[in-house]
Amino acid sequence: MVKPEGKTFLVAGWEHGEDAAVWEIDERRLGILTVDFITPVVDDPFAFGQIAAANSLSDVFAMGGRPLVALNVVGFPVNCQPLDVLKEILRGGQERVMAAGALLAGGHSVDDEEPKYGLVVYGEVERDRIWKVTGAREGDVLILTKPLGTGMIITALQAEMAQEKEIKEAVESMGTLNDLPLKLSDDLLTQVHACTDVTGFGLAGHLLDMLSESSLDVLLEPEKIPILEGALEKANMGLVPAGTYRNRELYEPRVEGLEGLSLPLADVLFDAQTSGGLLLAVPEHVAEGFCRECQKAGFVKASPIGRFVKGQGKMVLET
Repeated sequence: MVKPEGKTFLVAGWEHGEDAAVWEIDERRLGILTVDFITPVVDDPFAFGQIAAANSLSDVFAMGGRPLVALNVVGFPVNCQPLDVLKEILRGGQERVMAAGALLAGGHSVDDEEPKYGLVVYGEVERDRIWKVTGAREGDVLILTKPLGTGMIITALQAEMAQEKEIKEAVESMGTLNDLPLKLSDDLLTQVHACTDVTGFGLAGHLLDMLSESSLDVLLEPEKIPILEGALEKANMGLVPAGTYRNRELYEPRVEGLEGLSLPLADVLFDAQTSGGLLLAVPEHVAEGFCRECQKAGFVKASPIGRFVKGQGKMVLET
């Protein structure tokens, strides 16, 4: 495709569920721009700020990029909650932005009935290092870097039915930056054929996005999927967010083998995540070493959970 004189060349937009807008800066660099914000998922405002910021920064990391500048996006009920709560939310967000090596340069706020917080994030990536949602190849191994189940734990927390250790693990997972592009060796960075992060559409939705431009299936091994402590128990109790049910209704027609799973484990596959991990497609010969490096980088639950084979764009469960 020829770039018109004086025009910006868009490399990635909304198609195929890409995680951010990407455009050409010059022959070597690509710009990445994204925005995301969420409502509170935990009671601690500082932790909420961290989680919301990590969630927003994740879109740049999922493209293989490095965040450079962020802006706050804030909705807050100024007449109903003390400003100290807002201060703690912003402090948590700033901590995660700084941990990502980026600058926080102001933002915008509005008076709102319910707190909302997130970021606009700008980052960059070298042209030959960009990760996209599509691009997985036959024989690639699928790796997930964080455990699933945040939707169940958050729902249990809101119902005051979550244990302290379950909340702590979920908060730590959600607040962890998906900063693999800053931590992996150059050799491993170029081995990633496709990547996306797992958020509101759940594992099933985001994984099926990875198949949207290919003649591949994913053979998924449910027993290998890392799951947060207590998530299956909460699902068995019916503590499942509405988004998870919507995801199942939407994506179940492209999933084979659900009848072989328990209902709680099936729910986990569709669970709407907040600040979930990365899904990466890498060649089989590097998969084991790739997982080890993810674990060394702080993603201790990173696991190979499936493989890509010829097919018709379905998720096939091996049970």
